[in-house]
Amino acid sequence: MRVWIDQDLCTGDGLCIDHCPDVFVQLEDGIAYVAQDGWPLNDPGGSNSLAAVDERAQQRVIDAALDCPGECIFIELEPPHREHPAIVSLRV
Repeated sequence: MRVWIDQDLCTGDGLCIDHCPDVFVQLEDGIAYVAQDGWPLNDPGGSNSLAAVDERAQQRVIDAALDCPGECIFIELEPPHREHPAIVSLRV
């Protein structure tokens, strides 16, 4: 799972930080950003503003997105990783 924030929609309420302070931060401008390894990703709208979410924090990130009054938190789900691709055999 990866997450990003559309800063144009952020209302600055900080509810996301209440839910998951290890993923969301609020900077001096009063707007929320996602953080990766403790560093805010400040590239609004850019590919560098996507943060990978640790499995332990995924439910808290979902809860933050659901509670966000600005509806500015966007979650991207990655397809499940398969160690071995499925093998399909067909009889003709």
